Amino acid sequence: MQPVIFLVDMNAFFISCEMTRNPELKGKPAAVAGNPKKRTGIILAANYEARAQGVKTAMVLHEALRLCPGMLLVPPDHHFYEEKSHQVMDLLAHYSPLIEQNSIDEAWLDMTGTEGLFGKPEDAAEKILSEIKEQLGLWCSVGIATNKFLAKMASEIKKPLGITTLWPNEIESKLWPLPVRSMYGVGKKTAEKLNNMGIHTIDDLAKLDPDRLVKNLGKAGREHHQHANGLDFSPLTPRSSGDMKSIGRSKTLPQDLADLNQAKIILLELTERVGITARKYEKKGNTVQITLKYSDFKIITRQMTIPRTNATLEIYHAGCTLLEENWQAKKPIRLLGISIGGFNPEENPEQMSLFDFAPKPVTGEHNVHNERIDQVMDKIRAKHGMEKIHRGTIQILHAKTGQDKNPDR
Repeated sequence: MQPVIFLVDMNAFFISCEMTRNPELKGKPAAVAGNPKKRTGIILAANYEARAQGVKTAMVLHEALRLCPGMLLVPPDHHFYEEKSHQVMDLLAHYSPLIEQNSIDEAWLDMTGTEGLFGKPEDAAEKILSEIKEQLGLWCSVGIATNKFLAKMASEIKKPLGITTLWPNEIESKLWPLPVRSMYGVGKKTAEKLNNMGIHTIDDLAKLDPDRLVKNLGKAGREHHQHANGLDFSPLTPRSSGDMKSIGRSKTLPQDLADLNQAKIILLELTERVGITARKYEKKGNTVQITLKYSDFKIITRQMTIPRTNATLEIYHAGCTLLEENWQAKKPIRLLGISIGGFNPEENPEQMSLFDFAPKPVTGEHNVHNERIDQVMDKIRAKHGMEKIHRGTIQILHAKTGQDKNPDR
């Protein structure tokens, strides 16, 4: 199976974070700078309106203001940027627990073998880009390739809001024509040395004798040569699946929705993916949470505690309960989400009751029944894709309202 690695790179991250809490910055040249009041320091991040006027990261502030006199300036708030970064990484964890964070605003994801869950790599990237934009108000670009280096290079090709593949058969057309200075890992001084050797493009570097590179650049020369040829043997070093705090999915609706039953159908689709991911990584949680964004953009979250589970229907029934309790017929929604958390039993102790010691044959049989159905459906979907098998949605909705005692018949 061909590896599939994503590099998710946030666009103009610091100033984009600021724009989420200060809408007045949107559509105007703006930047996060060292000391805006004294007009000293450097540009830490500029939005695309400012960049269009020549403002660049690390530019001295007085020079940036000469190019863009009306630019709005914001002092840095690194604590806030860390919070937003954590939100991004938590969202990415819904797609894969195999994440290596490269910096505050970018991370690699191992998406190998997830086609059955999220579709083709380009489709999965589009979902990630859309969710980050809709849920967090931030922009990103996604590079897709077979290794970390190529994914990183791909992410730089199209910004903002870009999705770019760099498969082995695309190296010659997409990678090689680029200037050698644009290559990840090649700094200004190294680029000057390479230029002095007559190497100006990545194509030049790829075709050079690697021994000559080692002679001039040391051990790094061999790695640069390998990268230029699309080779990267460095492993993706993920945070462990034990670090996962929750697993969730959400959907921004194509139009505002005011029908509760239709919302339940969408909730079931989302819960299917939550359950599949939870079972894949052997996670059982006891906290179910739903997220609703109304047509007026107000967002609410509601949660409840349930017996520890990763069964789709158990999660779904809890989600439906929360949805029913918080549904407002005259207030349509534009986003719906559901997640399960509380994976660590030590962090979520459950108080024992005398009734816990009594036998519960019916519930137990239902749990085993649901788990077996989930296992069979997971195998079919892993092999043939999500669309090959569906639950009887109408029967499940009836079961939730007590009209049907056999939701999976």
